[in-house]
Amino acid sequence: MIAVAAAVLGLLVGSFLNVVVHRVPRGESVVRPPSRCPGCGAGIRARHNVPVLGWLLLRGRCAGCGGRISVRYPLVELGTAGLFAVLALRLPLPDLPAFLYLAAAGLALALIDVDTRRLPNALVLPAYPVLAVLLTASAWWQGDWWSLARAAVGGAALFGGYLLLAVVYPAGMGFGDVRLAGVLGGILAYLSWSALVIGAFAAFLLGAVAGVAVLASGGGRKTALPFGPFMLGGALLAVFAAGPLGTAYGELVGAIAR
Repeated sequence: MIAVAAAVLGLLVGSFLNVVVHRVPRGESVVRPPSRCPGCGAGIRARHNVPVLGWLLLRGRCAGCGGRISVRYPLVELGTAGLFAVLALRLPLPDLPAFLYLAAAGLALALIDVDTRRLPNALVLPAYPVLAVLLTASAWWQGDWWSLARAAVGGAALFGGYLLLAVVYPAGMGFGDVRLAGVLGGILAYLSWSALVIGAFAAFLLGAVAGVAVLASGGGRKTALPFGPFMLGGALLAVFAAGPLGTAYGELVGAIAR
């Protein structure tokens, strides 16, 4: 039931994320004006604004001008719903609000980074206080203050590591990535040290695989790939893989010791 409720919430949040992805890079308010067709400017009626169903009802076209509505809109809504549902199945209830917030903000940031090669401060910086409050509430609920302390250390460590990379090789690492690293380091370390290590390593692994794929498909060495989506993808992988990988590593060490 929690997963179903999370999926429904994800549909609603995904609809809002479409607005965020479109407006935040342009410096526009995400509240006013109400949703409109970017082509003709006609307001979207309430029944057409229902996640996924509205797009299907309109057959992917504006009711006013008939212009195409990108299939990305329902895909973002469905993707957010699916991500919320699997997080609800994976995580204990006290941790869920923080990770659902990160999932929503992370999805918006990944799409914006793909579109504009930017990670806007308007989304990254508020994540620090919001996640600090949500993780503190989770730690209080579970009486687990060590996890909160670990989150602070992990966030500072990953922020510092990315900052060093940005200073040493500024062409390959932007300060938006550095700021995002602090957020991801904190929430992954809240889970465990292994989640932090796996998430940090997976980001570079995913980036390397994508780079090889670009070269193999004929793209030049100077093809720009935003790194934010790989950071967020690595973090998501760590949320689900850190536990099983940590267990497997412990069993392997135990077997070798015997």
